[in-house]
Amino acid sequence: MQSALTLGLTRPPRANLMDDASALVARARAGDRGAFTEIFRRHRADVARLVHRMMGRQPELVEDLVQEVFLQVHRSLGEFRGDAKFSTWLHRVTVNVVLMARRAAGSRPQLTDELPEGAPSTSPLPDEDAARLRRMRAFQRCVDALAEKKRTVFVLHDLEGMTSAEISEIVGAPALTVRTRLFYARQELAAAMKLEPSLAGLGAVTKERP
Repeated sequence: MQSALTLGLTRPPRANLMDDASALVARARAGDRGAFTEIFRRHRADVARLVHRMMGRQPELVEDLVQEVFLQVHRSLGEFRGDAKFSTWLHRVTVNVVLMARRAAGSRPQLTDELPEGAPSTSPLPDEDAARLRRMRAFQRCVDALAEKKRTVFVLHDLEGMTSAEISEIVGAPALTVRTRLFYARQELAAAMKLEPSLAGLGAVTKERP
């Protein structure tokens, strides 16, 4: 059964680095600029990837939104009380910034092709790599067609590897609602994939219920 992982769209299992930040957060809240710089250094790649996946191929806009996320984090760090993990809180800020930007732009997001870093975009690809890229693009079109709430949950869970409980805190919905949205997102993706020639024989994303 084909999955987002085998399509090359998922991130590897998340390390605990994002949540080993209590001391840094405390120092940053106390006004330590060096501590905030370290928070930015540690988490920028994760924030940029999530923004990239939700906003599409607009590098200059992605960078602007990453900066906006960390500006919001800097402004709101005093409100972080440790009730949730820092990574969960940071993802919540990121999702909110992206959703506001998308609504302001009045356009739907697009997932990116996510070519390997340093890969020349115009170079001819071996047949196997070209076929894989076609599958990735087709899968991304299917994901992009999902309604916003379902798509957000799918990206956070199946592409970012977050748990239903974490997503619940991020999107402000009960865990059961998150799992339900995820279930229907996967069902809709499975149906959409059947209409894509390069994906038609790959099977459903998943048939598991929430």
